Amino acid sequence: MPLATSPISIRSAYPDDADALRRLAALDSAPLPEAPVLVADLGGELHAALSLSDGAVVADPFAPTADLVVLLEVQAAQLRQPRRRRSRGRGAMRAAVAVWRGLTAQDRAAEIGPAHRTPQEPPLSLALHGLMRAH
Repeated sequence: MPLATSPISIRSAYPDDADALRRLAALDSAPLPEAPVLVADLGGELHAALSLSDGAVVADPFAPTADLVVLLEVQAAQLRQPRRRRSRGRGAMRAAVAVWRGLTAQDRAAEIGPAHRTPQEPPLSLALHGLMRAH
C-alpha cells in the first residue's frame, strides 16, 4: 500500500490493538513492544510500532516501513520533550536525532540491496513537518 495515497495515523496503541501488535511482532520475529506503545496506522492497519518505555520497534517486514518508523521516532521525541519553554531546544534536538537515526537506518538498508529500498520520499521530508511543529 503506497504511503502517498493511504491515510497515516501516528497514535497511542489502544487496548483493542493487542492482536494486531502481536501479529506485527510475530511478522517481525521480535518480542511484543513494552507499553506504552505508539503505532503507525496506515489505512486502518498497523504497520509499525514503537515502545515509549524502551524504544523497541516492530515493523512489517513485507511492507516499506522505514518512513513510518521515522515518524514514530519523531513523535516519541516530541512526547518526551518537557513542556517548559527553556527546554524546547533539547526536544527539537531529540527529534533531529530521531530523524538522523531513520535516515541512517534507510541508508543501511539501501546498502543491503534493492529489495529493501522504498520508492517513497526520503524520511527527512516526512519528519520535517514534526520538527516544524516543535518550534
